[in-house]
Amino acid sequence: MMAQLTDLARLEYSFIPKSNSDDQYTRLRALVNYPIQTSEDCYLIVGAEYNRIILNLEDNYPFDTSLLETINIIDLNIGYTFKTSEKWRLGFRFNPRIASTLTTSLSADDFFLNGGAFAINDRTKDESSKRPYRLILGLTYNATTGVPFPLPFISYYRRINESWSFSAGIPKSNIKHFFDDKNTVQAFLGLDGYFAHLQEPSMVQGQQVDNVSLSVIVGGLGYEYNFSKHLVGYVYSGYTFRLNNVLRDENRNEVFKLDDINAFYLRTGITFKI
Repeated sequence: MMAQLTDLARLEYSFIPKSNSDDQYTRLRALVNYPIQTSEDCYLIVGAEYNRIILNLEDNYPFDTSLLETINIIDLNIGYTFKTSEKWRLGFRFNPRIASTLTTSLSADDFFLNGGAFAINDRTKDESSKRPYRLILGLTYNATTGVPFPLPFISYYRRINESWSFSAGIPKSNIKHFFDDKNTVQAFLGLDGYFAHLQEPSMVQGQQVDNVSLSVIVGGLGYEYNFSKHLVGYVYSGYTFRLNNVLRDENRNEVFKLDDINAFYLRTGITFKI
């Protein structure tokens, strides 16, 4: 939710090579958001996000890998936030999604609905506070997780002093060191992944495959450079502690594991934020 409130545009590249293999996972991401002030301290955020995932499967597999070579994830971002008091703000997010190989015409299986509701206590600009902080509490619903009810969300950020800050929560936690106004390094732990529908199902070991998913837990180091107050470049490099790339049937049961060996992780990009 905070990313949707602050990121106006972003371009990003992610890369995970398969260990002891020529296989690769690559993701290209583009995001744009536009905030519209509806009244004092009230904003409507509209935007879109596109992820193009490229699975370069060079090993020998018992099926036609060309059917899942490219995966497209298209999100429509709709958010609304307003203040309820001096310290608290509420935010709501609605994300219709297309997640599919897009090799034929769209069907109901290509569409997913995601969203959430959040309460935000932001004291990061409170000059009277010696240690500014931000607390976000909420519920999120994601149709691609397979869990038919909202899940709790919590994130806590604190600026310890001029040189250090930390953030604890899901999907990302980190501790940052600020060298100056332009250079920042961090140690991070986070979640990443996707879920998408295969428009041309194939038979794998006698079972029909309808979906593909990737989930990773990754940790490492990151570097951010502030070109200006609003323009930031970044690079994160690390190693996956858990990696699970799986082909699934229509009920999301595992049919064939593409990869579960931990590997190197790289993510880099540039963002324009408020």
